Amino acid sequence: MSTPSTASPDEERDDLHVSRVILTSGVAALGGFLFGFDSSVINGATAAIRDEFDLNSFVQGFVVAIALLGAAIGAWYAGRIADRYGRIRVMVITAGVFILSSLGSMLAFSWVDLAVWRLVGGAAIGSASVIAPAYIAEIAPAGLRGRLGSLQQLAIVVGIFVALLSDYFLAEAAGGADQDLWLGLEAWRWMFLAAAVPALVYGVLALQIPESPRYLVAHDREREARSVLRRFVGGDPDSRIREILRTLKGEGQVRVRDLRGPRFGLLPIVWVGILLSVFQQAVGINVIFYYSSQLWQSVGFSESDSMITSVITSLVNIVSTLVAIALVDRVGRKPLLLWGSIGMFVTLGTLAVVFGTAPVVDGDPSLEGARGVIALIAANLFVVSFATSWGPAVWVLLGEMFNNRIRATALAVAAAAQWIANFAITTTFPSLSSVSLALAYGLYTAFAFVSIVFVWKAVTETKGRELEDM
Repeated sequence: MSTPSTASPDEERDDLHVSRVILTSGVAALGGFLFGFDSSVINGATAAIRDEFDLNSFVQGFVVAIALLGAAIGAWYAGRIADRYGRIRVMVITAGVFILSSLGSMLAFSWVDLAVWRLVGGAAIGSASVIAPAYIAEIAPAGLRGRLGSLQQLAIVVGIFVALLSDYFLAEAAGGADQDLWLGLEAWRWMFLAAAVPALVYGVLALQIPESPRYLVAHDREREARSVLRRFVGGDPDSRIREILRTLKGEGQVRVRDLRGPRFGLLPIVWVGILLSVFQQAVGINVIFYYSSQLWQSVGFSESDSMITSVITSLVNIVSTLVAIALVDRVGRKPLLLWGSIGMFVTLGTLAVVFGTAPVVDGDPSLEGARGVIALIAANLFVVSFATSWGPAVWVLLGEMFNNRIRATALAVAAAAQWIANFAITTTFPSLSSVSLALAYGLYTAFAFVSIVFVWKAVTETKGRELEDM
């Protein structure tokens, strides 16, 4: 005999709220998926683009990295546009820009217009990186906010994985990224077009979810806000609206000049946020996800083996991110960062030594036998070290470490610093690696070492502290 359900009406309503907010947050997190997909899809195309347009190492790095300048611009302005026109409208516009960028990149006839379309796509990447976590934080109940907020990072790494997997299958189908696939167009062009598919899904689904209650209250649409709160958050919607109104009245407009401090022009806490962002990129993590296929080809791997190796590395990234999500509230942010810095220092140092001691064949180090195995293991352990620490923990800290008054503006500054650092590392890698891979990875090793000292001396643990206590 089956046991009848003993769930009370209140519990059933709570379960319904949870289900709705998870689905809604999942749709918003698709922006993170597009962020990861669009920023990494170029991985499988870098060598083909270099040969198609006869690029030198500097121009190649610029074409790959210019999307990151666009991302800095998109991240800087997305919040202000969303405050004026709404979160949902910005999501839909972002999806449209992704589609436009993918079509333009597919049909590029020179490196110049490819760079322009990459810049446009980068603006959408930056917008998605801001809008998704902001919307989730505003729609989610307090008890679920941390876990739902982590969907953004998870969506990013899944987007990277799917992009690399897509690159692999398209290159395999054509017999190489530079070979014709369909309609007389090379496989690398179809790699860019593939981003239009999830972008279209994102745009359609974004139209099905409710506007942020915070935005609705700010624009005197309290009846709609009350309905959203009742359906997705539960509790007393009128009380929540009063709290939102109180916060809005107390905020004021904080500008970058309000972040000025007595030392080096900015408040110390803002410098900590900037340096967290810079070190997250300075260790070269995105070199792995933007250039790994070309990197492994340059040291003797076939194109097919290089791409499948990149896919495996991306899968490692996903699993490691899940581990970090499980640990960040138990272990704390600072211990994870310290562990990650030490792990990155060791693994990057190993890669620098392997590349530096390998025999040179036709101008590139040759990783035959044990050297290739050691390099692959070190590269994947580097990803593990990063993804279980600096990947998600930096975003968690940036959301927690600033006080309520300066949080939005300080976050914009830190996010812009992160994209600029990413641009610098991504642009310089081809030039550095053309001189010596050991030089490139030796530099990233040095940054990893400095990050150990930085975390130990400058980062304060935020685990268990209320935002109002910062």
